[in-house]
Amino acid sequence: MAEGEMADTEQTAQPGPLTVVSTTTDGIRVVTVAGEIDHHTGQALGQALDVSGTPRPRIVVDLSQVTFLDSSGINLFIAAHHAVAEADGWIRLAAPTEAVMRTLRIVGVDAVIDCRESLRQALGN
Repeated sequence: MAEGEMADTEQTAQPGPLTVVSTTTDGIRVVTVAGEIDHHTGQALGQALDVSGTPRPRIVVDLSQVTFLDSSGINLFIAAHHAVAEADGWIRLAAPTEAVMRTLRIVGVDAVIDCRESLRQALGN
């Protein structure tokens, strides 16, 4: 496996129209999400973003395959941001689709959580 490739799949869940896969790359938890993030599907994402007991967590959420994001998804990201900040870590959102980025901007999440144009940029320093 080449350097920087994803390895160590930790969790896979598919509750309805949302798929959440959590892997680790160079010590960074990469949460790849596909589908719609809403009240009915958000529990799997919330579990993947849980940093309980993790020292200095680093998380990148790949949103390139997310087609819809509502307020419950926004709340999950804000809660994760607070949790990782308290644990002296960070969270980044990677490659949001145009529709998702519009939602993030409207509510100001992009001013609170670092949003990067690509997964590669989010994994970099």
